[in-house]
Amino acid sequence: MKSKSKKITLLKGGGCAILLFVTLFPIYWLLSMAIRPTDEMSGHISLVPGSLTVEHFSQLFTDKGFGQAIVNSLQTTGISLILSLLIGICAAYIIARRRFNFGLKRPLTYWVLLVRVLPPVAFTIPLYTMFSKAGILNGKLPVILACILINVPLIIWFLISFFRDLPEEIEESAKVDGATEWQLFVRIVLPLVAPGIAAVAMLSFMYAWNEYTYTIIFTRSPSNYTVPLALSVLNTEDNLTNFGLVAAGGVISVIPIMLFVIFAQNYLIAGLSSGAVKE
Repeated sequence: MKSKSKKITLLKGGGCAILLFVTLFPIYWLLSMAIRPTDEMSGHISLVPGSLTVEHFSQLFTDKGFGQAIVNSLQTTGISLILSLLIGICAAYIIARRRFNFGLKRPLTYWVLLVRVLPPVAFTIPLYTMFSKAGILNGKLPVILACILINVPLIIWFLISFFRDLPEEIEESAKVDGATEWQLFVRIVLPLVAPGIAAVAMLSFMYAWNEYTYTIIFTRSPSNYTVPLALSVLNTEDNLTNFGLVAAGGVISVIPIMLFVIFAQNYLIAGLSSGAVKE
């Protein structure tokens, strides 16, 4: 019996080890390419770098202007995320609680679902036409508006269920104590749905940070390139991709996402442990 249990444990451990290796190896290989000299990337490439270098990272910032791309991505991602959360959270709360009497609740809900179901490329031509007539192409504003268009439906649909699951007795008790509608929303409701807000903020941040389709269509000047677009043009004079530069750019581009996820997870855990209903 013990022998059988030991075999099962070894099989589970071996399966977990294989899964862990498959999951982490691409990350290791990306980092390995980023710190490997260029002359080691021709012919047979060893699994372990023979020597280490930071030339690819320094070249990104000195010759390729990657620092400006990071600033552009932080600006477009941050602004679009804040505006998307403001619009999406308020809209989800209104739809879930129906704070205002209007007869377009069901059509509005279906419209939000339709925007989320359609692929982002379906909005390319209408958005390009509108932005062109408005004279705001070749800047950060079109990319910000496009990210808001995609993220707001996600936030609304994700948070509607969180607001509906809140016991209405909590809000009624706050009203009895004299809380206004704004105080009820900010001080009572939002802390209780903090886990949902943290989760949808992570998804929205990752989409906006990795946005490529709208950026390449609406952006013409290299000074407005974001990180994904800057990575796509890292070619040599012979039109050959410099894999060391691309790998270094990939490593740098992952860092903001990792930091944001770690930061949001702290609020996610805090939100799960707070706001309990007391009887």
